Amino acid sequence: MARETGPDFIEALARGLDVLRSFQPGQPVRTLSDLAGATGLARPTVRRILLTLEELGYVRAADRGYALTPRVLELGMAYVNSLSMWDVARPHMERLVAQTNESTSMAQLDGADIVYVARVAVPKIVTLAVSIGTRFPAPATSMGKVLLAALAPGELDAALAEPSRSGITPRARAGRDDLDLTLREVRAKGWALADQDLAPGIRSVAAPVRDGDGTVVAAVNVTVHAAETSVERLTEEHLPRLLRCAADISHDWARKGAVPLAVAAP
Repeated sequence: MARETGPDFIEALARGLDVLRSFQPGQPVRTLSDLAGATGLARPTVRRILLTLEELGYVRAADRGYALTPRVLELGMAYVNSLSMWDVARPHMERLVAQTNESTSMAQLDGADIVYVARVAVPKIVTLAVSIGTRFPAPATSMGKVLLAALAPGELDAALAEPSRSGITPRARAGRDDLDLTLREVRAKGWALADQDLAPGIRSVAAPVRDGDGTVVAAVNVTVHAAETSVERLTEEHLPRLLRCAADISHDWARKGAVPLAVAAP
């Protein structure tokens, strides 16, 4: 797998991460041949990586293959916990779910994708499964539209120039002119709607979460099933509650950022 790298790039580490990322939903066990094909690496190389990951506790030998272990969750949660974002957002997101009886999530932007960093779900059947770390193409999601709308023009161009790593093909794919128009509307309104853009049956509305400087650091949404909840109900009933939730998270996030770090006395 060819990469454009600098002199300090550690190829072995990159290959190990490639193997970890090759475990996909619906494929809990992957064979050596599967992983070699998915990563483009030689079978002996993949075998050594798997044995190393097994020694470290991130994979385990399974029926004719390998499976991830729960320890992999530490890698993603280390990021979330380092920001304390979940601690700040959780009570507000739980309150929003109690008010709407719908799932709510929080995401941040990574290139052309959103990545889920927090979620409070209700048990409903939806087209796409979502968990912490799930990636979706940003332009096809309400949270993605909010996050893209917050970027400066150069940052937006750079983000959209990156290929999506979500593995998802959106149901609706807007051209750049249409996307720019949508983002202008999001900036004017302060929230975004995605009506089955990502997949059939998925409808959501999202609002920005800001830090103490007013910078958008995340987005939070309410997701509904299109067959159960109309756009009118989503925007008239759930949106005001979502905007309050986003404002409350922003307030607490700003207050947390304003607390000075403790300095030990000499």
